[in-house]
Amino acid sequence: MQFIDLGRQYAVLKEGIDEGIAAVLAHGRYILGPEVTELEERLAALAGVRYAVSCASGTDALLMALMAWEIGPGDAVFVPAFTFFASAEVIALAGATPVFTDILPDTFNMDPASLEAAIQETLAQGRLTPRAVMPVDLFGLPADYDAIRPIARGYGLSILEDAAQGFGGTYHGRTAGSLGDIGATSFFPAKPLGGYGDGGAVFTDDPDTDRVLRSIRVHGEGRDRYENVRLGLNGRLDSIQAAVLLQKLSIFETELGMRNDIARKYSERLAGLVQTPQFYADSVSTWAQYSVLTEDETQRERIIDALTKADIPSAVYYRIPLHLQKALAYLGYGEGDFPVSEAVSGRIVSLPMHPYLTDSEISRIAEAVAAGAGKGKQS
Repeated sequence: MQFIDLGRQYAVLKEGIDEGIAAVLAHGRYILGPEVTELEERLAALAGVRYAVSCASGTDALLMALMAWEIGPGDAVFVPAFTFFASAEVIALAGATPVFTDILPDTFNMDPASLEAAIQETLAQGRLTPRAVMPVDLFGLPADYDAIRPIARGYGLSILEDAAQGFGGTYHGRTAGSLGDIGATSFFPAKPLGGYGDGGAVFTDDPDTDRVLRSIRVHGEGRDRYENVRLGLNGRLDSIQAAVLLQKLSIFETELGMRNDIARKYSERLAGLVQTPQFYADSVSTWAQYSVLTEDETQRERIIDALTKADIPSAVYYRIPLHLQKALAYLGYGEGDFPVSEAVSGRIVSLPMHPYLTDSEISRIAEAVAAGAGKGKQS
């Protein structure tokens, strides 16, 4: 059993993917070729925004957005303490300062009350200028933007939606990627919409932001690549990745339905064994991960051991919250600063999740979890 079985997906799309790659090899426009233009148009339509700017990775997508806003030294960007490292890393790479918030204990997304407290504390200290909020659509579930947006607007802050895991999900009828002033996503192979290498995209409705993002993507180019009007990145998307993503887009909505069906089955079969994921009404997750909470770290390790003995892979996202990461020690945070993030880091475990999990595989996983939890056989 695979944690994410891309081989089964390839079997479904093999003919189209092979033809798409062959077309790129034939025309030879390997970077920013016609497939990239088509992909950007289709991504923008799916997200419900005017512009989608593809790029080389989800990390580049976030960094490009910060650069477009000219966020840098002396600026504060507010981000959850419980997420993948890149969310805070890009803030530091831009020269700004990550300021952490805690998360909600049920959805694992940014806690709006913690956000407001962090903004007020930053203003009171007077060392940094609050500039932006970066909610993360963790594990595929969009953050609670109806609660976050009024806080951000009240302090004049922009919203950068980190939809690296959430693209394709919806929040009150709007698609992830369109929920902030700028949205960013990743096409890393393990993502619900993933290529066969790195890739990403930035989403915006603003034509000036679109123009600046396209310049940043190619070393800050002006009229052409040999006129440089700003500092930028080598952040272009390969045409072969775009060709793969175009094929995957053709079944993306179907696969999202399959993911949600699998998540429902998981939640039914794991009820009473572990704390299953929660979500908002009128929202749809992409289920980039299916993550559960155990009673404590000891039970988690027993469950992981039971899964391993049954040849079932698992993963822990994330064992170390960002405020305790060595690379960010200079920020001065310590244990106890974000108690929910720290508690979740000690209890969370993710189970295999992809659209092609079978009922028998789900039953095997549930039985292993039950054995590890010490609560008998489940099916």
